[in-house]
Amino acid sequence: MKFFADTADIDAIAELNELGMLDGVTTNPSLILKSGGNIVEVTKAICDMVDGPVSAEVVATEADAMIAEGRKLAAIADNIAVKVPLTWDGLHACRTLSNDGFLVNVTLCFSAAQALLAAKAGAGFISPFIGRLDDINLDGLELVRDIRQIYDNYGYETEVLAASIRSVSHVTECALIGADVITAPPAVIRQMAAHPLTDKGLAAFLADWEKTGQKIL
Repeated sequence: MKFFADTADIDAIAELNELGMLDGVTTNPSLILKSGGNIVEVTKAICDMVDGPVSAEVVATEADAMIAEGRKLAAIADNIAVKVPLTWDGLHACRTLSNDGFLVNVTLCFSAAQALLAAKAGAGFISPFIGRLDDINLDGLELVRDIRQIYDNYGYETEVLAASIRSVSHVTECALIGADVITAPPAVIRQMAAHPLTDKGLAAFLADWEKTGQKIL
């Protein structure tokens, strides 16, 4: 499974990247706003740091404008994935940008039917939003499972990029389902290393070691 960081925080991306934990990054207008930087400058800095795809999102809602914005974003770096919303105009933009040779991430997917359309439009990634479905008492993981099955049924090469990840259990379940990628906030990725029994075991080992009166260095 590939790990993408869902952030525009340069320091957090650098830490995860140095540990070999990152295969890419996803951004959106809200994350760029939170970073406090210029979209082009922030995106370029991320692209220079990370080898894998960096999703940069259009803000237009009409197809021709999305295409124009997508081409401008794609010019920032070779590893840009243009992010478009799963609307009818977004699908038009996806088809055109994909035909131009650009990698496209179709975002804000909330149904398997939408995901099927995105695959047929040539999407490189489809981003089902797990947490936002859970928020309205629907099963976001079930959507990931349905998309995985449909894509496998017909051999679609579009990668399932599970988004709106809220917890470590979301990551684990997505891995079990067979999602190609998860994109999660850096805090969730760090939380994957935490377990109370690990902490308890380490405390016991250190207490016993102290009793020996020895040092390694």
